[in-house]
Amino acid sequence: MDDLVTFGETMLRLSPPGDERIETADRYDVHAAGAESNVAVAAQRLGLDAAWISKLPDAPPGRRVAGELRSHGVTVDTVWSETGRQGTFYLETGEQPRGNNVVYDRADAAVTTATPAELPVSRVEDATGFHTTGITPALSETLAETTASLLGAARRAGTTTVFDCNYRSKLWSPAEARETMAGLLSDVDVFSVAERDARTVFDRSGDAEGIARELAETFDLEVAILTRGTEPALAVAADELYEQPTFESTDAHPVGTGDSFVGGFLSQYLDDRDVPEALEYAAATAAFKRTVPGDIAVVNPAEVEAIIDGGTAAISR
Repeated sequence: MDDLVTFGETMLRLSPPGDERIETADRYDVHAAGAESNVAVAAQRLGLDAAWISKLPDAPPGRRVAGELRSHGVTVDTVWSETGRQGTFYLETGEQPRGNNVVYDRADAAVTTATPAELPVSRVEDATGFHTTGITPALSETLAETTASLLGAARRAGTTTVFDCNYRSKLWSPAEARETMAGLLSDVDVFSVAERDARTVFDRSGDAEGIARELAETFDLEVAILTRGTEPALAVAADELYEQPTFESTDAHPVGTGDSFVGGFLSQYLDDRDVPEALEYAAATAAFKRTVPGDIAVVNPAEVEAIIDGGTAAISR
């Protein structure tokens, strides 16, 4: 039995070295990158048995994705498709005022046709936890239906269901996201959302504590987590409010930080740790991720615990 199963699209991320522009680059760094697989890798590296389910093209780019995830110990249980392509995106980094820019090339990806009939639903039903995000139902009507079906199956089986809002304005409008996610949240136990997305997508106002409590009550959540960038994260569970400050870190590699936070949280929460302890682990994992290139938190428990204990050093000898 898996401790955690995640479902969603994983793309190949192509990044020009340094701060070079996409249109002038003649080489790229390549990484597997997907919210749900990022969570699976972080959780796996921090002690859970994690699996990622999806649909990939039966071609070298698809096998490249599967191989990278397997290299971190994650079980890859995917449908190999003869149709559809491997989604990619380009990440161009730059200092202000240019900033970072993401260019997606994911149309007609194999995953957009994934249905429950071809996916290993029994794996979801037998797991301790099941995780997906708001990115997945935004990709196609088929995936919206599949996401709802998997969350429903997990809920009926007693699997802890975890959903991260992960709003992407390049995929859908706030109104479209709100309508779809509100329907999904009836089958969700643990919901994580950035404060800015709670305000934009769910049309919430007021202070952060009020938003977290309102989300927990409205959707009858076991845990509602509100992340706030450099400000302390908040969580509401059983009417109790918990606050977790961020740990000092660089801003060198921010992409994937939110997924690392969720993966760190689940590595403890699904192992029967309490919410404050899981939040602390989440914040430390997110801080570590910002030091690592790519989307994935290449981290281990000792490194997370060193951050929590304040024992990190400039040089490890």
